[in-house]
Amino acid sequence: MAQNNFHKNFKLNNNSFTNVDELLAYTFDFSKDNYQFLKSWFSDSDFIIVQTSGSTGKPKPIQLKKELMRNSAFATGVFFKLKENTTALLCLPVEYIAGKMMLVRALTLGWHIDVVDSNSNPLEAIKQDYDFSAMVPLQVENSIKNLYKIKKLIVGGGVVSNQLQEKLQNISTEVFATYGMTETITHIAVKKLNNITSLRGRMIKQSLFNEFYKTLPNVNIYKDVKSCLVIDAQKVSEEIIFTNDVVNLISENQFEWLGRFDNVINSGGIKLHPEKIEEKLSKIIENRFFVIGIPDDKLGEKLVLIIEGVISSTVGESLKILKSLSKFEIPKEIYFVDEFVETETGKIQRKMTFKKVINYY
Repeated sequence: MAQNNFHKNFKLNNNSFTNVDELLAYTFDFSKDNYQFLKSWFSDSDFIIVQTSGSTGKPKPIQLKKELMRNSAFATGVFFKLKENTTALLCLPVEYIAGKMMLVRALTLGWHIDVVDSNSNPLEAIKQDYDFSAMVPLQVENSIKNLYKIKKLIVGGGVVSNQLQEKLQNISTEVFATYGMTETITHIAVKKLNNITSLRGRMIKQSLFNEFYKTLPNVNIYKDVKSCLVIDAQKVSEEIIFTNDVVNLISENQFEWLGRFDNVINSGGIKLHPEKIEEKLSKIIENRFFVIGIPDDKLGEKLVLIIEGVISSTVGESLKILKSLSKFEIPKEIYFVDEFVETETGKIQRKMTFKKVINYY
């Protein structure tokens, strides 16, 4: 495919286009952000400038080669069996890679894509069904009753809670969690979240699921000396990517995500993974929350729990009866704060939030 062209079956908001100029003229009238991205996409440059999400630091611009972005689109199409004329819904902002890649997939694979506002309840006013879409967890949470309008859905930009996973079990949509980052041009692995059957064909509860992330085509993975995931995916990244994500390798193309290496808490010689503890705590805490390690004279670090919202005296009692927690995983202190500090894309900034908590107490 020529760089300044697109698939003959591509449609945007049910409109077909004979050339790039027609497409740009159309997007200029209805969406400045979409127009700016498509103008860059069809330019003579070999790369696109993309902002990282800022989940592990300050957002920064990076260059992504258009050829690698197209490779990523093909990999998604193959993995999910999404061929030309697939109907897709774009409800994410195109300022970031996830939104951009929905358009790139449509342009490259010949999808019929509709664009709606990237609000927290994107399916509310939707009247038709779609084959494919991508959302963040908040959008999924608010769209539960309307998710039947999407056949296959990928979820990224944050962890899907146990409560949300439970809600997903009763819907027909195939929902997948994604693993990836801007540097890997969105996802390089996915994990099924619902409609999972046991070997005997029976539906099983999410708490019993043993599903792992499975890599897309042409992605090789291994661990470094810190047990962090290393990604060798030359089709989407010219460099080998050393992540800060601690994993268990299940096979050559499957892994279990345990948490961020920089979040690991060493409490009295016991290494604690906050993300796994949070998964257990989500059964008893309805508000947003996270756990973090803070300096302690005896333990080196001690585990504390930060909850967004009003102070509640019942949380401590609930912790004592939560059988899935080991004695090391029980928070030593509980703090409440009115509002978490977030990145521009809505991800919680743990360290900044804890600094805010310290100023409260």
